[in-house]
Amino acid sequence: METTSDKNTATFTHLSTLTQYFFPFGNYIFPILIWSSKKDKSEFIDFHGKQVLNFQLSLLLYSLTLIMIAAPIFIFTVFSNISFNSMMNHHDFVFTDFNFENNIGIITVGLVAVLIFGLLKVAEFFLIIYAAIKTSNGEKYQYPLTIPFIK
Repeated sequence: METTSDKNTATFTHLSTLTQYFFPFGNYIFPILIWSSKKDKSEFIDFHGKQVLNFQLSLLLYSLTLIMIAAPIFIFTVFSNISFNSMMNHHDFVFTDFNFENNIGIITVGLVAVLIFGLLKVAEFFLIIYAAIKTSNGEKYQYPLTIPFIK
């Protein structure tokens, strides 16, 4: 049976990832601080600290992959439709003959990557709240689609 203090600390570890909306890298810094200070005192806190960090690292990996798909597509599509001749003369970006028919496939892939990224961020928010509720009830919660970096 977990103590109330252990449950609260583990719950706060999950909720501390929401600091990413206020502090850059807060979703890594604060859980690491909480987990590293209490992991030796409770197996419950140690388990949840690892879950939180593995989930955040997995999301980072998924996000970087989606960015690596979407960014080159956006850059390629934009620069392939800019007239550099008129830019040299007038110092303005001019899109000439932008043809969706030639770019629709690659644009679709980029938009799908951006959409998946957005859905991933929404799912992250709700999964963090759900994990915090489960943890506060004393249950061991494992995030879905998480790569176990820390064992």
